Amino acid sequence: MLESSLYPHVSVDCVVFGFTGERLNILLISRNGTSEDGFYSDMKLPGSVIYENEDLDDAAYRVLHELTGIKNIYLQQFHSFGSPSRTQNPRDKVWLENAIHIKIGRIVTVGYVALIKIGQKLQAFSDRYEAHWCDINDIGTLAFDHNIVVEKALHYVRLKSAEDPIGLYELLPKRFTEAESRILHEVIYGKKVDIRNFHKKFISLPYIVSLDEKQQNVAHRAARYYRFDKIIYNQIYR
Repeated sequence: MLESSLYPHVSVDCVVFGFTGERLNILLISRNGTSEDGFYSDMKLPGSVIYENEDLDDAAYRVLHELTGIKNIYLQQFHSFGSPSRTQNPRDKVWLENAIHIKIGRIVTVGYVALIKIGQKLQAFSDRYEAHWCDINDIGTLAFDHNIVVEKALHYVRLKSAEDPIGLYELLPKRFTEAESRILHEVIYGKKVDIRNFHKKFISLPYIVSLDEKQQNVAHRAARYYRFDKIIYNQIYR
């Protein structure tokens, strides 16, 4: 028997971005169910209704830890979504009520951005989820209002990175090439950058440390590796 409630429920939804070296990917969860139109299958963002005595940030970290097994994740709260139309789609409403066993009249969600290195060794995803890394340009129509949430999250990352680029280095490998850094900027901001201007700025950054290592077994000229020095960055900008 589903409980009734006069008050909105609160949830967190996590937009998890990862960088493949060429494309910006997002972590999505498969959603299957049956509606009046029959069986359906689509995708949604990782998320959860918050527990009774749980802080918002703790709920977001819980969702991400259950999904990835990683605890130290770059996580930022970026926007809240509370339109009454969020759960007016009967398919979404029925699926959510069946998933959390609570009667839903309205639900407000707090959006979080997480930036993660796809190359990190992730634990096997929980049996409760079927998670997929998807190209940000190929996600199609998501459940609920999650396309709007993703759009807002990407806009937030662009604005945040312009004033504080530390988050971008959470997407890059621990050692990376200048080309990888440039391509990341291009996929984040959705436009090409001038290679010469980017090079001048890149090599002038004090927190970008050149390594005595180069790419191995590549068909082109081997590029030098660099690393991001968080200590130097914090000394200068924090």
